Amino acid sequence: MTETLTGAQAIIRSLEMLGVDTVFGLPGGAILPTYDPLMDSQKIRHVLVRHEQGAGHAAEGYAAASGKLGVCIATSGPGATNLVTAIADAHMDSVPMLAITGQVNSYAIGTDAFQEADIVGITMPITKHSFLVTKAEDIPAVMQSAYEIATTGRPGPVLVDVAKDAQNAKFEFSWPPAKELTPGYKPVTDPHGKQIQAAAELILNSKKPILYVGGGVIRAGANKELLALAELTGAPVTTTLMARGAFPDGHDQHLGMPGMHGTVPAVTGLQKSDLLITLGARFDDRVTGDVKTFAKGAKVIHVDIDPAEIGKIRHADVPIVGDAKVVIAMLTAELKTQLKGKKYDISEWWKYLDGLKERYPLGYTDLDDGKLAPQYVIERIGELSGKDAIFAAGVGQHQMWSAQFIKYERPNAWLN
Repeated sequence: MTETLTGAQAIIRSLEMLGVDTVFGLPGGAILPTYDPLMDSQKIRHVLVRHEQGAGHAAEGYAAASGKLGVCIATSGPGATNLVTAIADAHMDSVPMLAITGQVNSYAIGTDAFQEADIVGITMPITKHSFLVTKAEDIPAVMQSAYEIATTGRPGPVLVDVAKDAQNAKFEFSWPPAKELTPGYKPVTDPHGKQIQAAAELILNSKKPILYVGGGVIRAGANKELLALAELTGAPVTTTLMARGAFPDGHDQHLGMPGMHGTVPAVTGLQKSDLLITLGARFDDRVTGDVKTFAKGAKVIHVDIDPAEIGKIRHADVPIVGDAKVVIAMLTAELKTQLKGKKYDISEWWKYLDGLKERYPLGYTDLDDGKLAPQYVIERIGELSGKDAIFAAGVGQHQMWSAQFIKYERPNAWLN
């Protein structure tokens, strides 16, 4: 069934059909045609910001807290370029985000028209894909492809730049059928069975394994699967800055955050380990320091949905490309098969780690002049905020204290 819509109406109708319920934006000349049907929508809430960069970061926060697609809207030229920092941040942190920007009329593109900028060219290195739409009839397929690319595989930002005349033009709208909309885009979600088997064998032959958990576990919604794997093996767990909450802080097997601002047990555990079970992490320099001296005696199982990450920084003895939720569940099942009811004993490893936890607890020095230590203030905020609280931080010392002294018992509670 078709109906006559403008390109602007098609953008909003597409968002509605994709289940989007919240967008963040700031109007401007080249995107104004899309704001009229947006204001008429009964399904989408628009949050007005005061700067386009704020729209992008708000969309990121919404996506990270909800697990849904974050959507931001800006006009052409300076409006679009103001989104660049947020788009780059979403790209680095694998946040599913759709940035919709207005563009000058299609016949004026390339003429240095008023408030024209090649936002597609500018954002190509920091998006999963960037679309330029100059024909209204292309909008439904582009929007569906943009949603698919942003939310599947390794999530990330996608830009859709729509010429103003394409927003104003009328056409017969119909929703594309479920088919291959994006040729060449086929993210691998199911791992190879032999790699799962090899990983299980490596784990069971290890004496000092450690689960090195990154933000990919949260993006995959794999926290329950992670808990099952950890409790089956009894292995210690470290959660990176991006993975705080992927594994409960209150669990006995949790060593804390690794890296330059991490806990002594987490840092030392990684260094002394003989096997890094790396799940959705990318060996970031904040964790590894000098890669040449990082966990020199450890073999590596590296699980990531992005094949480009595996082997990029640290050689993987068992590389596994796939969705973390699927991989961890399969690995747990394979370990149960290989264990055949036997217990996996790493008690000597835990004696060493428990000693570190006892000798080097995370702490701070109380002030003696009647003032409150900032760590104490942040710790108390965490204790008083309740189990449903969401904490957001910028970059700096307050961020590190928030990561260290607030207890995260669930995923999607920490935005930074």
